[in-house]
Amino acid sequence: MFKIDKESNRISRIETKRFSDLGFRERDHLQEWLANQPDALGEELLIIQKEFDGFDDTRERLDLLAMDKEGNLIIIENKLDDTGRDVMWQALKYASYCSNLTKSQIVDIYQSYLTRYCGGGDAKALLCEFLEAPDLSEVVLNSGMNQRLMLVAANFRKEVTSTALWLLNHDIQVQCFKVTPYATAEELFLNVEQIIPTPEAKELMIGMNAKEAEEKNTEAELKNRHRIRMAFWEQALEAMKSSQCELFNNINPSKDHWLSAGSGVRSCPFSLIFGTREARVEFSMSRSEVKENKFIFDRLLEQKTDIESLFGSELEWLRLDDKKASRIQFSKSFEGYDRENWPEMTAWMVEHMTALEGAFKLPLQVVNRELRQVTFTTESGV
Repeated sequence: MFKIDKESNRISRIETKRFSDLGFRERDHLQEWLANQPDALGEELLIIQKEFDGFDDTRERLDLLAMDKEGNLIIIENKLDDTGRDVMWQALKYASYCSNLTKSQIVDIYQSYLTRYCGGGDAKALLCEFLEAPDLSEVVLNSGMNQRLMLVAANFRKEVTSTALWLLNHDIQVQCFKVTPYATAEELFLNVEQIIPTPEAKELMIGMNAKEAEEKNTEAELKNRHRIRMAFWEQALEAMKSSQCELFNNINPSKDHWLSAGSGVRSCPFSLIFGTREARVEFSMSRSEVKENKFIFDRLLEQKTDIESLFGSELEWLRLDDKKASRIQFSKSFEGYDRENWPEMTAWMVEHMTALEGAFKLPLQVVNRELRQVTFTTESGV
């Protein structure tokens, strides 16, 4: 690795270091770096435990246990300057142990991690947020034999890389990441490079295991929910088309629990929400920049009294300071999957989405003009 000096138009070598020479240790340093920055491994991951030892009849513990966006478990094994000969055997053992973890066990493992290392939190809610699912019952976790292995080290022995390539050829998902520390006179740098498989290689999939029955039940339930939602939205959209609200005239039924339509402000849709326990109408601010969302929310909040007067009820104003998006909503409890309630639910949605659109029409026009006149910095946060 080289440093570029623009003034002299020259490059200078940045010195390669060994972790041990810098005083770094596997558990205290490399493991902590990855636990706090898991996307260094090339994708969005959720760390659900570290130093995990929840295996029957063994005192072994794996370095990091993570989850990918598909709900698959990932065993991450870290070594510093050299993998040693046994790292692949260790990782395979841990994968076999983890293959039998059920959804409830995974939730408990993550809850324990949150309590011990993160100051608490709701494991189910955070898993749903990470997996972008409305309810954990709709998600398959740790599917079949889809456990993945990630090996991290500064140097990989030939027996390790050879085994990794052999496993890939037999549909076992293995990735090897070479981590290299670099130093200048004043700064330290870390390069993380995936060496197996090559970045161009397609992601490999593997088969099912003994949890197939549980997964099939979940998949059947999910398909049933999709059919129910499609049927509900067909009725709801027909009712919408017969109303004064034209927002959803060109929207098709969906298997999702929500339908969205444009409000005239980019990435700020009106949405209908069909839940198992409630119906909801909402206006959400989900632009790419946090500051823009909070600006829109705050400008609308200044007109809260007038907006709620036009709407006819108090709204729930959710600025959500710890998230990128913000939301303003109104809901009512319903047993959503009871088809006898659907006529009342659709009538409620039509009435309140019509009112919501009317209440926000003029304020949104003003906010949209203001957005064109305001310059936002690129810093995250408000």
